[in-house]
Amino acid sequence: MAVNRFVLNGISYHGHGAIKEIPGLIKARGYHKAFVASDPDLVKFGVTAKVTDLLKENDIDFFLYDDIKPNPTIENIQHGVEAYKSCGADCMITIGGGSSMDTGKGIGIVINNPEFADIRSLEGVAPTKHRTVFTIAVPTTGGTGAESTINYVVTDVEKKRKFVCVDANDIPDIAVVDPDMMSSMPKGLTASTGMDALTHAIEGYTTKGAWELADVLDLEAIKLIAKNLRKAVQNDPDGREGMALAQYVTAMAYSNVGLGIAHSMAHTLGAVYDTPHGVACAMMLPIVMEFNQEYTGEKFKAIAEAFGIDTTGMDAATYRKAAIDAVKQLSVDVGIPTKLEALKEEDLPFLCESAAADACAPGNPREASIADFEAMFRKLM
Repeated sequence: MAVNRFVLNGISYHGHGAIKEIPGLIKARGYHKAFVASDPDLVKFGVTAKVTDLLKENDIDFFLYDDIKPNPTIENIQHGVEAYKSCGADCMITIGGGSSMDTGKGIGIVINNPEFADIRSLEGVAPTKHRTVFTIAVPTTGGTGAESTINYVVTDVEKKRKFVCVDANDIPDIAVVDPDMMSSMPKGLTASTGMDALTHAIEGYTTKGAWELADVLDLEAIKLIAKNLRKAVQNDPDGREGMALAQYVTAMAYSNVGLGIAHSMAHTLGAVYDTPHGVACAMMLPIVMEFNQEYTGEKFKAIAEAFGIDTTGMDAATYRKAAIDAVKQLSVDVGIPTKLEALKEEDLPFLCESAAADACAPGNPREASIADFEAMFRKLM
């Protein structure tokens, strides 16, 4: 058996009301001022305040940084680094989905590794020497699982591309996964982030780097998502709690084994059209599953069974179709579109080249040519 590395965040808290642990976690470690990274909508709708009010009640000083875009940019991180330095913070709390978490990861890494101040130098596996600043990550979406991963994605606006950074030094010290922080998510965001989590689970389960420890986590996440996403979209508390756990569980796995071309293609759609990441993943996932199906052994059988399908007596072609159809049905049920109106014929060459060059592409179980990418993108037109 090959040597496999598995990186996990050290401590996590789960369940309704878990955010109440945060002030004690900061005080016990002797920190004095928190840099709170959260996106403007969460601030506007009072979600961020659920945490900052606790800080106020416990006399913990903080600085609120909300210069964060849905697809975080190099500039967001650079501005955040300057804000962190000037405000006198000594720890960080990231509140939000992947956008807040990824921005916070970039900021924290540069603060403790100033030689990487050029954000582009962090692309790929950056040889940073020091851990990020002490970080508590509080997810507000049931999808990205960024609170338990060693990855973050940055948009290079100038070059119209996204790049992936993989760094064991960026994983948050503590994850606080409180489903109450997700209760104000609108239906569309709940659906898209939930489908992002499903994409993580299915791609992580079928990637070239998959192995038994990750497989156990990914299969359990698929079961949780199949059972809970529809309920979460209806704001059912049990559904929210199930999705909060599912996104954390699958993130532990994909962070270590990688992803595939559904993510490669979603990254480039996000960079070119600003398509929300979860929506792009959800649209690409069944298309990529169809492309990969003959290169996945019996894994689609397990995926179909995780959706509650009885595969007794099914041959490979039948259970693979059943798995793909179950994913398509879930996506439709939670309101994800199947076509991308913004997609233009003249953009196809750039989209295909970008997807082929993306850091997630090598993990796909089946090699994809430029012509393959074009055929898959065309299915969104």
